[in-house]
Amino acid sequence: MKQRVVLSLEQALSLPHATLRFVQRGWRVIRIEATPSGDSLPGDPNRYIGLRVAGEDRRSYFIAQNVGKEAIALNLKDPEGQALLRRLIRELDADVFCCNTIPRRYHQLGIAPEMLREVKPDLVWAGISAMGPDYPDVPGYDPATQAMVGFMELTGERDGPPMLCGVPLIDLKAGDELYASVLGALLDKAEMGRGATIHVSMLQAAASWLVTTMPLLNFDCDRSEISRAGNEHRKFIPTNAYPTADGFVFMAIGNDHQWRRLTALPRFAAIANEMRKTNEGRHKERTAIHADIAAITRNFATGAIMADLAAATIPHARINTIPQVAALEAVAGKMMTTTMPDGRVLRLMPPAIDLDRPSHFPFPPGYGAHTDAVLREAGISEDDCRALAERGIIHRGGQS
Repeated sequence: MKQRVVLSLEQALSLPHATLRFVQRGWRVIRIEATPSGDSLPGDPNRYIGLRVAGEDRRSYFIAQNVGKEAIALNLKDPEGQALLRRLIRELDADVFCCNTIPRRYHQLGIAPEMLREVKPDLVWAGISAMGPDYPDVPGYDPATQAMVGFMELTGERDGPPMLCGVPLIDLKAGDELYASVLGALLDKAEMGRGATIHVSMLQAAASWLVTTMPLLNFDCDRSEISRAGNEHRKFIPTNAYPTADGFVFMAIGNDHQWRRLTALPRFAAIANEMRKTNEGRHKERTAIHADIAAITRNFATGAIMADLAAATIPHARINTIPQVAALEAVAGKMMTTTMPDGRVLRLMPPAIDLDRPSHFPFPPGYGAHTDAVLREAGISEDDCRALAERGIIHRGGQS
């Protein structure tokens, strides 16, 4: 079976996250970066964020999402560089081209869907941008999009300021949407023999997640239903983080049966009353219920409260730190790994689903590390590679 080939003009997080998922499927991903320009550090800016891990161009923030890839550097501002890209698509028989630059640059860089499909009509073209091609000049940054799409309005304490989520949700959401859409397009291509153009708008993708809030605008909802609620759930009472004698425990009551099981526990029996038998009634006493539960839980160790909740099959969890999450049996045994140039094995994070292949991947490539090898594979000679580098059309990188 032919190995799928993805050429990806990528930087930052959203698209590298998407193409990592292709790597996990065993596909070949060749990331394209710009040739050096002026005084700026060359290539993907994320190469230079975080602690130095391997030289200057592979720092800690860059590693996890770029394992298992190849890296080339092309000057797509130059027509000769654009011709090289078209040659690579043809000679490598690329299945997919991806990018996450602003749409205004598609034609400037020679990467617009119709331009690349002149070379390969059945190419699947997929791009991530802030708001899609109708807004060609808007840059896409996760924090700004969290603010624009209302995520910050929904995050934080009820009487506190808007807050960012601790995870770049929109970058990751956009990447997953591109991944899923490309798979769908390749399925259609197998059945109908045609390519596809996919535009992922970070804003639209994020807004699609407002399924529990935006539709409520139809029903004259109270502002409390579509604004910040701290650690509480806006609908299911009680769901919250509660203090214990040595930390916190998170408890989630999702229905009236669970409430009855909770209040059947001797430790929590006193919080039951007639009004609180239904979720609708508990909403009316929401503040008092949270206070009553906290007054109980703060007197006991987290382990003791968790034992009670487990006995009653109440959904609950300790609020773990990231090191504690990494140590969880259900996580630690699923970790992706890579090997540093010095031989040290790094544990990264688990894939979203179990893989049907090993989850150990080659270390991320240095800037332009595979430029020569990939161009030679496309039939370009050593002499031509040298001349292209001298004219600034390519950059011949260092270590892979």
